Amino acid sequence: MKPYDSYLFDADGTLFDTVDLICSCFQYVAEKYAGKTMARETIINGIGLPLKSQLITHLGVELDHDRILDDYLQYQLRIMEDCIHPFPHVIETLALLKSAGKKLAIVTSRRRFSMEKILESTDTAKYFDVLVTPEDTSRHKPGAEPALKAMSLLGAEKTSTVFTGDALYDICSGASAGIDTIFVNWSHAELSSLPVPPTWAIDSLLELTLCLNDQ
Repeated sequence: MKPYDSYLFDADGTLFDTVDLICSCFQYVAEKYAGKTMARETIINGIGLPLKSQLITHLGVELDHDRILDDYLQYQLRIMEDCIHPFPHVIETLALLKSAGKKLAIVTSRRRFSMEKILESTDTAKYFDVLVTPEDTSRHKPGAEPALKAMSLLGAEKTSTVFTGDALYDICSGASAGIDTIFVNWSHAELSSLPVPPTWAIDSLLELTLCLNDQ
């Protein structure tokens, strides 16, 4: 893998293991507002898309989605600290990249206040120069706009920027923005299922630091 100057990261499923949290929240609102039980696989397949659009898809268009969204987020905040932890080597990798002078950004479909809560609870906010959330763009992943927004804020060049993620939404967003991409093999998705092949695939986030000694 070549070295980059700027690193864009998806959050859920890439840096932080939030699958159990997300599934618990969806099950909570699905049972409360739609009287249904959602399959775990169905929930996981939607991770990476904006939350409100997922609620409409999963629970139906006729419900009060703003009310459901608020309840979902409030419930998530109540159980968050017990359900989230960084994946192995995340903290070490972020610290090494930051100390090497790299620019780091999160590009997520999670709302800003929720993302900030996760960064606060995991003590990782200090590593990121930029945070791009759905409130910052009119179009979301898998489109290019979130990645392009992050690069604009970082002052990053396409040839020296890479987007790391665990879902097709991340890889497609990066590819559409004209930058290299990295797929993490601890994803719930299969590499072979991606509509666009990533530039790289890794088994550990520490692989991002292997080229630092060569600079």
